[in-house]
Amino acid sequence: MTQFDGKTVTNGKNVAQLIYVTPPTEEQLAGIRSFVEKETHAVSVQIECIEDKSIKSGFILRVGSKEYDWSEQGRISQLEQKISMAVNGITDNASNKEKFLAALKSNVKDFELEAYDKEIGIVNWVGDGIANIDGIDHAFYGEIVVFDSGIKGMVQDVRKDDIGVILFGRDTTVKEGSRVVRTGKMAGIPVGNDFKGRIVDALGTPLDGLGVINSEEFRPVECQAPSIVDRKSVSVPMETGLLSIDSMFPIGRGQRELIIGDRQTGKTSIAMDTIINQRGKDVICVYVAIGQKASTIAKLVNTLKKNDAMDYTIIVSATASEPAPLQYLAPYSGTALAEYFMYQGKDVLIIYDDLSKHAVAYRAISLLLERSPGREAYPGDVFYLHSRLLERSSRLTPELGGGSITALPIIETQAGDLSAYIPTNVISITDGQIFLEGELFFAGQRPAVNVGLSVSRVGGAAQTKAMKKAAGSIRIDLAQYREMEVFTQFSSDLDEGTKKQLNHGKALMELLKQPLNHPFSMSEQVIILVTANARIYSDMAPEKIQEFRDSLLDYFAENHSDIMKELEIKKDLSDDLKASIIEAAKAYKSQE
Repeated sequence: MTQFDGKTVTNGKNVAQLIYVTPPTEEQLAGIRSFVEKETHAVSVQIECIEDKSIKSGFILRVGSKEYDWSEQGRISQLEQKISMAVNGITDNASNKEKFLAALKSNVKDFELEAYDKEIGIVNWVGDGIANIDGIDHAFYGEIVVFDSGIKGMVQDVRKDDIGVILFGRDTTVKEGSRVVRTGKMAGIPVGNDFKGRIVDALGTPLDGLGVINSEEFRPVECQAPSIVDRKSVSVPMETGLLSIDSMFPIGRGQRELIIGDRQTGKTSIAMDTIINQRGKDVICVYVAIGQKASTIAKLVNTLKKNDAMDYTIIVSATASEPAPLQYLAPYSGTALAEYFMYQGKDVLIIYDDLSKHAVAYRAISLLLERSPGREAYPGDVFYLHSRLLERSSRLTPELGGGSITALPIIETQAGDLSAYIPTNVISITDGQIFLEGELFFAGQRPAVNVGLSVSRVGGAAQTKAMKKAAGSIRIDLAQYREMEVFTQFSSDLDEGTKKQLNHGKALMELLKQPLNHPFSMSEQVIILVTANARIYSDMAPEKIQEFRDSLLDYFAENHSDIMKELEIKKDLSDDLKASIIEAAKAYKSQE
């Protein structure tokens, strides 16, 4: 050890460590001492000199929590970073040699190596995907740090004496005493058109074995939501293809509609049908799987491929086996991908399946970071967790390209309890909810939409004129039927009007049943509703109604395609067109 000034030093800031291959001269040591004194504002400095042949050449100077790396590897890292910037500047295939060389030359021509400082910390505790780090005094919330094993983490807690970091990977390679380096960058994800049709993890790394994805830019996972003046009111339908939703609880592009219900009541099925129904409508879909089984995600991928829906869909997967930090990050990463397309003027549908598991992952992280638990042991900022996520879904003004993100968050309830903490939070953030009832589901009413508890706060603004006119009084009719059904259980004598009302209600309930992965087009839905309101199905046996409905739609497609084409083009239902639909349906029924 070389000591200057012959004084005993007790202040850690007055100690520097010099790692070298070739010992420095006295003149070089004096220059280093002068630099360290200037950096630390210290009067005297003690320099510990360590010889280390493994750094090959140059030196590394450590002062407090800072590190100045002029070793061979340090200079190589700087050059690699510059080359990486050049590669990221290329938007199409990187095999284009001329474009690659031009970008590389542009980025490297003024490049000069420098012994820049890095702030270094030491891990004092690690476990369950969390690490506490000493020595980093200037880190900010959301900053990425890199551990010496190569694992990355994100600063999640900034305390007086240390910082709490969530790890993006297994914590088996991170030990107490491991060194950590600040990057000065926020957490982000690569984005680009080539992500369509791919399965990625929460960091944008492909999981489908189809090779590297060429990214076009890098977006932060946490981004400010569009302001009020940047938004346009919701007026364009986002058709799900499900008659029970499109007729009574319409969803518009830019809306946030919650799908809520107990487990195994068909929540994911509604989301899948909505994705399948976007085929050919120029809508990009992002499905975020949070805490799902890997086998469940594989099944969903097969369903999408079978229905030719994978080409316009991106799946962001953070399975149940992934660490809690990756499950926490997944919905923000999915939204960053969706925002890339929205700001290009495109319409995006994003599904969060599900935010209950997301809140549980965040609760685990917060408790490990020793934050105070609140109601149901969730931290106090769990409302902000979801509000800052869902507020990013909107429809932009034409000046900003007119793109939109429509969000369908999913929440799982326990025994239909809508008053639990997370369900009430998300209900208050969203623009309506579709409540799926277990009793209806097990009674065979699928999708099991509860008409009384479901609502769309956008309402008819997100419906075409044809659908609005055709839907008419269907909600009121169903509500009256369900109320009347309860009372008539205790009565045997019914008047003719009550019998007709009951038969009409039963027919409507049967018509609202829909096979899985079989969405209806807008024109098909209008035909079903117009014929239902004309009481075409009311005198049929309930078990024959669905079969007749499907054969009637085939009849219209073959013999009255002009009616369906007019509905699709004009999106309006004139009195003449309505009369034509009823007349054609009656003619077909008479042939049966």
